[in-house]
Amino acid sequence: MTKQLIIGDAMHELTTTRRILERLPEEHMAWKPHEKSMTLGGLATHLINLLNWQIAIFQYPEFDLSTVPLRREALERRADVLEEFDANISKLEKLIAECDEKSLGEEWTLRHGDHIILRQPRAIAFRTFGLSHMVHHRAQLGVYLRLLDVPVPGLYGPTADEQF
Repeated sequence: MTKQLIIGDAMHELTTTRRILERLPEEHMAWKPHEKSMTLGGLATHLINLLNWQIAIFQYPEFDLSTVPLRREALERRADVLEEFDANISKLEKLIAECDEKSLGEEWTLRHGDHIILRQPRAIAFRTFGLSHMVHHRAQLGVYLRLLDVPVPGLYGPTADEQF
C-alpha cells in the first residue's frame, strides 16, 4: 500500500514539475528577483539536482552532502533542463518500480560529513527531502514566472492564466 501511495504522489508531482519547466523563458535564464535569490536557470537546475537526490534515496542507504558541490553550473537552455529532467525521471521511475515495501521502510540517512541532518524510513525521506523539497522550489519557480509575466500553469487547479 505504501508503494502505491508513493507512486501516485510522485508521478503527479513530477508531471506538474515538468509542466512548469516547459514554460522557462530562455531569454531570462540569468534573471533573479533579488540579489539573494538564485537565477531562473539556477533554480531550474536545482530542481534537476533534487531529482538526483531522489534517485540517491532509492540507490543508497545514505547521502552525504559534503561529497557533492554546493551549486552546479546553471543550465542555460530550456531544452537542456527538460532533457536532463526526463532522463532522471526515467531512472527514478525504474527505481520506484523495482523497490518493495521492505526497502521503503529501511532507514535512510542524510548527512553532511559527521553531522546527521535526518534519519528516516526511505519512503518518508523520499516524500519530505525529495518531493516536498521539489514542490517548495517549484513554487518559487512559479513566482519567478509570474514576475516575468510568463503564464503560470495550473498545478493543483487553474491559475489566473488558465481556464479549465
